Parts: sequence; structure tokens; C-alpha cells
Amino acid sequence: MPDMDVRGTLLGVDHIGIAVDNLSEAIERFQRLLGGPPESTEEVEEYGVKTAFFGVGETNLELLEPLAQQSPIAKFLQKRGPGVHHVCLSVSNLEGLLQALKSAGVRLIDETPRKGAHGKRVAFVHPNALCGVLLELSEQMPHSEDPPR
Repeated sequence: MPDMDVRGTLLGVDHIGIAVDNLSEAIERFQRLLGGPPESTEEVEEYGVKTAFFGVGETNLELLEPLAQQSPIAKFLQKRGPGVHHVCLSVSNLEGLLQALKSAGVRLIDETPRKGAHGKRVAFVHPNALCGVLLELSEQMPHSEDPPR
């Protein structure tokens, strides 16, 4: 696989996604650890999840509870139990990055961006491409809103 120059495209870690069985209980646990409530909660119907975001320094922890047994998070919980589900990188030029990854032979789940939490555009790289890590790529849109800090 050829090397790609993605400097300037990868902006940092946006969040770490954590699959949970019960969002209310998980929020209570993380509130005790982090000293306060989540900065935002949201249902993302497209992914079949309820989310809660906690700001931690320059990044976020995203708790994910499935809304239905058919959702990817429900399947993850059935197979692996609660825990880290994915790592999300903030990027610029998501479409260009996806084209470069595809051209380099990187296995993608999404070849085109779709809507994610907070109105961002997102796409996922297959875990088989990255040593078993599910990677989400997230692009801030001009009209979208980050969780408040």
C-alpha cells in the first residue's frame, strides 16, 4: 500500500466512543469520575443510538447506548460487552481523505460521508484496515455544533 501524505488533514482526536448497556447508569459513573454532567446528549436515529458526550481536555468521551437490538452498538455489546467501540479523528476535507484512502487500498465502511452527531459529516474505516480498531473520521460542517465546552 502506498504511503499517503495526510498532514494537515488529520486535526486531532475528536472523541473515543464507548458502548454501554445503560446510558443513565454510565452517565452516573462518568459524572463521578469527571466531576460533572455530560455536555450534551443526543439520539442519532441513523445509527440507532443515544449518546452522551463528556468533554475531557481537548477531546470527548462519547457514551453510546443502542436504541434497538439491530443497531451496530447492540451487536457490539452482544459480541464483546461494554467498552471502547471506536476512536474518532477530526479531519478537514473528509471526501478527499476518503478518496485517498480508497486509492491506497484501505478498506472503508463508508466511501462517502454521512450525517453524524452534532450535524457533523462522518465516515468509518473498517477495523480490519487498522489492527482491529474501528476508526471514525469526522468533519465539522460550518453549520454544525460541537458539544458546548
